[in-house]
Order: sequence, then structure tokens, then C-alpha cells
Amino acid sequence: MKKYISIMACLTVFMLTSCEKDDNLELSTSDYIIFGHFYGKCVGEQCIEIFRLENEKLFEDTKDQYPNSGEFYGGIWVQLSQQKFNDTKDLTKYFPTDLLNETEKIIGQPDAGDWGGLYVEYNLNGIRKFWLLDQKKSNVPTKYHNFHDKINEKIGQLQ
Repeated sequence: MKKYISIMACLTVFMLTSCEKDDNLELSTSDYIIFGHFYGKCVGEQCIEIFRLENEKLFEDTKDQYPNSGEFYGGIWVQLSQQKFNDTKDLTKYFPTDLLNETEKIIGQPDAGDWGGLYVEYNLNGIRKFWLLDQKKSNVPTKYHNFHDKINEKIGQLQ
């Protein structure tokens, strides 16, 4: 009996320690993340920059429409180079899964003081959601700051 308990204990310890939590989002062919920034009182093409990151491709929206808090973003997508995809593909590693539990679509006061906002849309495994985040980080919960920074970093690399 002691031998049986020892074996079961070892198997339990092995099972618990061999499982690694993977927080990285892996995009399949139908999954995507849309990310971008928008500024209302701004002139020029750089005022609204929205991108769609898929499994092996990156697209830029050419419609450049100010996002609406009542509906998903409907872009007109043009595929970008493989290099630009490579520069942004790791963004999914920074996606905060806590965002999926948010009950509000608007976080902070995006573009309220002409400082802009971020648009984030998530479509993974049949879950599709979107959010408008304040570009002013002090109006956004700290748990989203790293993702906030990465979105701005990726947009900067793509411009």
C-alpha cells in the first residue's frame, strides 16, 4: 500500500510540475487582433492608424475611420510586408487576458482631451470583443499599461 501511495504521489507531483501555463495567444487562421490609435482633432493620415494581425499576416486599414464605441471596426484591409508582420507578431504575447473580463467597452476617457485613444479588437476561438482605451495611461488600469505601451511601440514601428 505504501508503494502505491508513493507512486501516486510521484505521479501527482509530476503532473502538477510538468504543466506550464501558456498565456501567449496563438492565432489560428480565423483568429485576429486589431489594434490601433485614433485622434479626433488631428490632420493627416497618421491620425487614425489601425492594423489587423492574423496568424501569418498583417494588414493596415485604409478607411481610417474614427472608431465607434457601439460597433466593431469595419476596415478596408491591405496586406503589409512580411517584415512588418515580423515586427508586430509578438504583440499577442502582451495581450492582457484580464481585458476579456472587462464589462465596459470604454476604458478611461479616450480622446476626451484630444490626447487620443487606442482601439483593440479580439477574435479568438469564437470570442469576439473590442475596447476603446484612453491614450492617457493615468486613466487606464495599471494592469493594461504594458500592453498599452506595446501597441504604441508597434504602431510607431509601422509608421
